[in-house]
Amino acid sequence: MQINFSIIVPVYNRPDEVDELLASISKQTFPGNVEVVVVEDGSTLPARDVVASYQQKLNISYYFKENTGPGDSRNYGMQRAKGNYYLIFDSDCILPPQYLAEVYKALEKEYVDCFGGPDAAHNSFTDIQKAISYAMTAFLTTGGIRGKKGAVDKFQPRSFNMGISQKAFEKTGGFGQIHPGEDPDLTIRIWKAGFETKLIPQAFVYHKRRISWEKFHLQVRKFGMVRPILNTWHPHTAKITYWFPTLFCFGLLISVLGSLFFHFHWFLIGYAVYFILIVLDALRVTKSIKIAFLSLIAVCIQFYGYGLGFLKSTIAVKVFKQDPQKRFPKLFFKK
Repeated sequence: MQINFSIIVPVYNRPDEVDELLASISKQTFPGNVEVVVVEDGSTLPARDVVASYQQKLNISYYFKENTGPGDSRNYGMQRAKGNYYLIFDSDCILPPQYLAEVYKALEKEYVDCFGGPDAAHNSFTDIQKAISYAMTAFLTTGGIRGKKGAVDKFQPRSFNMGISQKAFEKTGGFGQIHPGEDPDLTIRIWKAGFETKLIPQAFVYHKRRISWEKFHLQVRKFGMVRPILNTWHPHTAKITYWFPTLFCFGLLISVLGSLFFHFHWFLIGYAVYFILIVLDALRVTKSIKIAFLSLIAVCIQFYGYGLGFLKSTIAVKVFKQDPQKRFPKLFFKK
């Protein structure tokens, strides 16, 4: 099968990021003609002029629609794309020059209808962005599920760096209205439809993620809140590992209280050893003492935000059987 790529980019109030992404796409070494579809999701700071500046460099089209969320915007773009294989990126990504060539080579060697790639921290990123990148990708924090070769589970592509065939998109109907969580939901439905997914390690992107601790905490808390909802929709995917951040937080609290009031220090020592390992591993990866210690802060925020978000949603959805869309309306977009 001849693969024809269409790049889909949903964007909301981030024209500067779109400029960086499009610039990186224009520098690809891949010789084929690649279509780029930018979908403006009801922005008040539109990227129309930015897109227009690339008309002579890229085969690019621009659509403006009402705000219905990133998942529906990706679907909107895929419905209008002319290619038969869609490459989906968040607007805060930058592609290395060889990205498209690596994807094409990998699909030619072993075709799948859906793939994902890892992310990395670009040299231009702030120290906080680099620390957050470590926390979200390290084996010691996530088990490698966000794009490492040693992932502890079957690989689930993430929508910041994801490819899906036209056939798989049409069979599944694309992304749902939940956000975040729309990418694992789609991946599970892709599996149910009989398609395979895989990781292409060489297809990495530079992903900026959140630029402040507050925004990062909000993001990971939402990640925790959507997981019990996904477990309800897809019960066979529920795993005890999703409880680890929650148990980690309660374990740390109990360890501190045990050390203060009962002089039992072994659990707290265990946590200290883990934190030291985080700093040392982050130092190995980032080559910066400052970023290594910032990574420890990022890991703590990640576990705290996800863990409490997961617990709150579990109590609401699993214990009290509340309707997720009514209980957590901010996690859902309406068409």
